[in-house]
Amino acid sequence: MFDVIVRSEEPILLVGGGDVDNDSLRAALSRFRCIVAADSGADSVLKAGGKPDAVIGDMDSISRATREALDPHVLHEIMEQDSTDFDKCLRSIDAPLVVAMGFLGQRVDHELAAFTVLARRSDRPCILIGREDVVALCPPVLNLEMPRGTRVSLWPLANVTGRSTGLHWPIDGITFAPDAVAGTSNHVDGPLEIAMDAPSMLLILPVDFSDALSRAIMAGPRWVS
Repeated sequence: MFDVIVRSEEPILLVGGGDVDNDSLRAALSRFRCIVAADSGADSVLKAGGKPDAVIGDMDSISRATREALDPHVLHEIMEQDSTDFDKCLRSIDAPLVVAMGFLGQRVDHELAAFTVLARRSDRPCILIGREDVVALCPPVLNLEMPRGTRVSLWPLANVTGRSTGLHWPIDGITFAPDAVAGTSNHVDGPLEIAMDAPSMLLILPVDFSDALSRAIMAGPRWVS
């Protein structure tokens, strides 16, 4: 059991130290009441003109200037090295949704680690926003309306099954696995519904649908630990 550091009844913006578009981050900072940074993500927040309400991580990469610019009470150092800063943050946040920027792009190993955390913390709804894509763990049921032809990719993190309506290539009756069958480069033919039997499938959409995906995740059921 881990201590909750940040609680919110509204979605929270979480900023990591990876690739992030400064203009997009600046726009996001104006839309969220609560801002959390993962370690050196605090540098990105300050650069974009904001201030984090909490900084969580092992604090091995935050700059000295940023640390000195912040009130000490917003710094929450978690020293253990068995988890990533993203994991430390997600397990320490209690909110209906975490919208995370700065975790996609640049290093592939960091991206893969973030995907693992999405599955490990499946009871903490979260979307990862990059320059081109938005990535989330498929909830038990997802209902989403997008224009016909919109790209929908599914990537399994383990053996998993599910059902769909509105996908050009339905997923019913398929056992997905990372070393066997994946569901990349599908697209929608109508209103989309995806139901998964386990929290093991990543959903990848064009980044323009980040807000729609956020609303759909918050409106539907969530996985329980």
